[in-house]
This record gives sequence, structure tokens and C-alpha cells, in this order.
Amino acid sequence: MTKTSLSAGLDPETDFEQISRNLATYEFPWDIMQALSFALFRTYAVPSIGRLLDETGEFTGRVQKRYDDTALLLEEPLINGFSSAEGRSAVRRINQMHKMYDISDDDMRYVLSTFVVVPVRWIEDYGWRRLTPDEVRATVRYYQTLGKHMAIPDIPETYEEFADLMDSYEAQHFAYDPGARRVADSTLALLNSFYPRPAARAVDVFSRALMDEPLIKAFRFREPGPLARRIAVGSLKARGRLLAVLPPRRRAQLVRDSRRIRSYPFGFQVEKMGTFAPGCPVNHRAAAPEGDGAVAPRERAVR
Repeated sequence: MTKTSLSAGLDPETDFEQISRNLATYEFPWDIMQALSFALFRTYAVPSIGRLLDETGEFTGRVQKRYDDTALLLEEPLINGFSSAEGRSAVRRINQMHKMYDISDDDMRYVLSTFVVVPVRWIEDYGWRRLTPDEVRATVRYYQTLGKHMAIPDIPETYEEFADLMDSYEAQHFAYDPGARRVADSTLALLNSFYPRPAARAVDVFSRALMDEPLIKAFRFREPGPLARRIAVGSLKARGRLLAVLPPRRRAQLVRDSRRIRSYPFGFQVEKMGTFAPGCPVNHRAAAPEGDGAVAPRERAVR
């Protein structure tokens, strides 16, 4: 049986939330999760971003929780919609965190562009099929909406504009910074921890083999070599070909159900996630106990 887009017939201008939800939870859940993680990783190579993340200590001292919070907060509007109480609460929490720091509009716009471009390119290279033009347009509309809720000015109008912005910003700003390298090393160590310890060395090489040369140079990582690159790329392409002939996924795969999310074994409260200003009365570092308004894992269904 030939698999086709789950979103065929939907309008990317009005149904972009549903199309994005279909892609991230049914058709390409693993690919999009990997791609978004890689998108955030790329942003560290911009010194103004990587240095700030190092100074906060969140990506070095509490990298697992920072990873979990980012993934879960981004998932709330995806599965519930931007107009839902859950979606509004998550975006509000994201905005509150960003307001604590002096982040330029240019950096914010660049980070947004990576959310659009990196997943599209990842799926084009490694997915079981390419995205349709309507799916790409829906992805653009989804992140335009997120950007508007975050008050980011001058958001690109098309995918091509997003791609040009990302590529030109990286060409202009990618550079080595000791703090950014610490954040990158800490993040790679976290990714390695998701696999059995004996595989840590192979996972490290595999991760670097998927990085382009400008990113390798910006972090001053050791070049993995052409053989490692061929193996890494070939294995992901083989995975895509295998998925193309397997039956369609029948159950949504959510980030909150992933074993990689370790900070909230009893559920989470959006209002208590992330970072807070010094002196804030909210105990945001502790996981919310069940029965205290926590969102228990696997409780919410996709709308």
C-alpha cells in the first residue's frame, strides 16, 4: 500500500495547525523531534545566542530540564492550538522567559527561521517522503503565528525567505565562542545519555557526522571524516526507505510520552516550567506532584 499525506485536502492557509499536528505526531514524529533539536543546536554557533545560554547556566547545569521544558512548551500549542488555554499558557511562559534577557530581534527571528527550515531540509534528506508544497506552506504559517505571538517583528513571508534568512545569518554570524562550545558539549552529552553507555562514542561520531562544515568549524569540533558521514547519512536514508513501506502510524506519538523526557515523572504544570527571575516565588525546579494541577503523562488526547 502506498502511503500518502495525511493532510491531503486540507487548506494550509486555514488548517495549518492541523497539518503541522499531523506531521509532528503521526507522519514524521521522530524526524521532526530530531530536526528541531538540531535546529536549536545550530543556534548555539551564533555567539550572542550560545554565550547567553552559557551565562544562564541552564544548558550546562540543568541541561536535561532545559531540554524537557523547551520540548514540552513547544508541544502545547502544537497539540492544543494557539487559541487554547494550554497553548496560550505555554506561549506566555516562553515570552516571560525571553523577556528576562537582552535578546535582539535579529537573533529571535533567526531562531524562528531554524524551526521552519531545518525540519523541511531534514525530511527532504531523510524522511520516508518529501513534504508537499501545502505542508511546507502550513509549516511557514504555523511558525509565523508562533512568531507573532512572541512579538517578533519582520517575520519572513515565504519558506524561501526563511531559508535565505537562516543561511545568510549563519554565514555572517557563525563563529567560535568558549561559552557556546560549553553549551554544545553539554547538549551532546545529554544526547549521548539517551543511548546505552557502550554506544556513547558511536553516537558522538554519528552526531558530528550529520553536522555541516560551517557548524563543525564554529564549535571547533573534530571532523568526523567521510566514512562516518557516509554511514550516518546512509543509515538515515535507509530508515526512511523502510518507513515508506511500513503501515501508517495509527496512534499519535507525543513528545511528553518520550523516554527522553525525564524531568516530570508525575506530570507537569506549564506555569512552573522554565526559568524565572531571581526572587520569583514559584518553585519552578521541582516537578509538580500529581493531584496539584499537574498534567499527567498520556492523559491529553490530540485535538
